[in-house]
Amino acid sequence: MSVYSVEKLISEARRLAAEFRRTTGKPLPGVSGEIAEHDAARLLDLELCKDKPGGYDAVGRGSRAGKHIQIKGRVIFDEDKAGQRVGQLKLEQDWDSVLLVVMDENYEPFEIFEAERDDILDAMEDGGGSARKKRGAMTVARFKIIAHLVWTREEGVIEDEVWDNRSGL
Repeated sequence: MSVYSVEKLISEARRLAAEFRRTTGKPLPGVSGEIAEHDAARLLDLELCKDKPGGYDAVGRGSRAGKHIQIKGRVIFDEDKAGQRVGQLKLEQDWDSVLLVVMDENYEPFEIFEAERDDILDAMEDGGGSARKKRGAMTVARFKIIAHLVWTREEGVIEDEVWDNRSGL
């Protein structure tokens, strides 16, 4: 058993990843995904899978009880930079929804979006059969269009709220 709590270790990982990026100009590989999983579980009442069963990272509790959920994380260093991508979606695996934890330059979450499987599969079919779509690749902007905002830093959990993320399109 470790002398450090997971919360303390994640806090230190955030600090180190942010400092690494500021010093080298490059992100520290693999860290954002681990932080995103921890944050999603803590903020949205999910149980992380210890042994990844393939296709999903967590099982929902509460309002998401029994849902199999993939969790993706994306750190936004430059809001103006277009084309940022969500990590590869495991389209052929068994899962119900995908959460995208959007973090600031300090690896702190500021928004979490959730997209249902059917909406993602429909989006992948739209626009033809590009190689990116076959690999399960999608931009952050496209993911936000098909997803629902479920948590913000300012408001916390957003449940059953009508939120129009398609206005102006």
